[in-house]
Amino acid sequence: MATTNDLKNGIVLNLDGQLWSVVNFQHVKPGKGGAFVRTTLKNVLSGKVVDKTFNAGTKVETANVDRRTMTYLYNDGTDYVFMDGETFDQVSVPPQTVGDAAKFMLENSEVQVAQHEGETLYVELPASAELTIEHTDPGVQGDRSTGGTKPAQLETGAEVQVPLFVNQGEKIKVDTRDGRYLGRV
Repeated sequence: MATTNDLKNGIVLNLDGQLWSVVNFQHVKPGKGGAFVRTTLKNVLSGKVVDKTFNAGTKVETANVDRRTMTYLYNDGTDYVFMDGETFDQVSVPPQTVGDAAKFMLENSEVQVAQHEGETLYVELPASAELTIEHTDPGVQGDRSTGGTKPAQLETGAEVQVPLFVNQGEKIKVDTRDGRYLGRV
């Protein structure tokens, strides 16, 4: 148990039997009345985001979430298999839990896997990934006032928009959160 004064971004709370991650919090002390804590919570399993207000000093139950750095090994056809680098235990994670992270995961890449009571909650990638372009059309120069983009398919199968000057076979840096092109490597 913790109080609302102990809240930090990223801490996981157990509210009404569901796990909620604190995305943002703000301690507010109005001119009159008691202080309160305004939070933005994200459901760990469904991704739903809600705003919730707690009175200052209220006790909240925190969940024990084990975040470990694991290596993505392979996809066995149904599940994604990860290996803990310290214990060498292998964990199978269903595609629903991996979600959009699968678009930017290469074999033998390091990821964060969060588990609660033996159940995998989510897989978190580093902020950016370096991937090779498998296929993209050649850039055609035309008359336009701003720089154009074109679709490119990466080695993981994901499709991102890249500038016209980027060619097939080049290695680029991609933001894993929203799939934006960040630059050439």
